[in-house]
Amino acid sequence: MSAVRLDSLEAFTAIVRCGGFRAAARERQVSSSALSQTVASLEEALGIRLLNRTTRSVAPTEAGARLLQRLGPALRDIHDALGDLDLLRDTPSGLIRINAPAPAVDHVLCPLVFDFMRLYPDVKVELVSDGALVDIVEQGFDAGVRFGRQLAQDMIATALGPALRYVIVCSPAYLKTRERPSCPQDLIAHDCIGRRFPGGTIASWEFEKEGEALEIVPQARLTLGSAHQELQAALAGQGIAHVFDDYARPFLNDGRLIELMPDWSRKLPSWYLYYPNRRHPSAAMRAFLDHVRSHSVA
Repeated sequence: MSAVRLDSLEAFTAIVRCGGFRAAARERQVSSSALSQTVASLEEALGIRLLNRTTRSVAPTEAGARLLQRLGPALRDIHDALGDLDLLRDTPSGLIRINAPAPAVDHVLCPLVFDFMRLYPDVKVELVSDGALVDIVEQGFDAGVRFGRQLAQDMIATALGPALRYVIVCSPAYLKTRERPSCPQDLIAHDCIGRRFPGGTIASWEFEKEGEALEIVPQARLTLGSAHQELQAALAGQGIAHVFDDYARPFLNDGRLIELMPDWSRKLPSWYLYYPNRRHPSAAMRAFLDHVRSHSVA
C-alpha cells in the first residue's frame, strides 16, 4: 500500500458527509475535479474502491463504510491534538463551524460573531443556516444552536439570550376589510401565510393563554419558505404571519405591522449554543465560548 495523505482522508469523509463531490468541493474551497482526483489517488494508493459513483449520487462501498467508521474518531483526535498546539500561540486561530436555524443566525449569532472576529482576526467562522436537527459531530461542526428542549444529553450548552416569543402580525391595510381575530379559532376565516420547512412539513402555529395551549396548522392560501418571505407578504397585505418577535419588532415599532392576539402569544425556551462534551475544544472555540458567555443575557 502506498503512502496516504491526511488531506485525502479528510476529502473522502467530506464527500460522504456532504452527499457528493460538488457540495464537498464548496466546503473545502476546491474544484470538484480536484476533489475527484484526490479520491482517485486515495483509492489507487489503498488498492480498493471507496465510493460508488452514479450521475445522481455518491455512496461509500463496503470498504469505504468500514474506513469511515474508524476515520471519524481518528480524525477528531488528530484535530484535537493540532488544536492543543494553538494554546501555545499568542492569538487563537483556525476555523469555527456552527450549524443553526436561520432566525438564530440572523438575530443572535451574527452580532456575536461580527464582534468576535474583530477581536480575533486570525479566526475564521462559517455559519450554516439549517433548520434540521443534525449530528454536529458527524457533520463536522464545532457547535450548533437549538432550543433548550432539543439538546442531546451528551452536549454542553450555553444560553444565548432570553426566552423567545412568537407573534401573530398583519398590516393595517389587511384589517381594513377583515374583522380583527380575537382568538386562534378566528384564524380559520382569515388568509394565513404558511411556511413549509425544507423537509416538506408545514409549520404549525402554537398558542398559549392562562394555561390553555392550542396548536393549529393554517389552511394557507400562500405558503412560503422563510420568515423573511412571510414578513414581506404580511407587509404587502397578503395575510397574517406567524413569526418570531425579533423579525417583526422593527415593523411593529414603526406601525407597518400590527400584532394580533398578544394575550395568546407563546414563549419558547431561549436559543442555546451547544457543543460536544469533550475535553479539548480548539483554542479558537474556547475563545468564542468565552465571548458568548460574556455577552449573553439569560
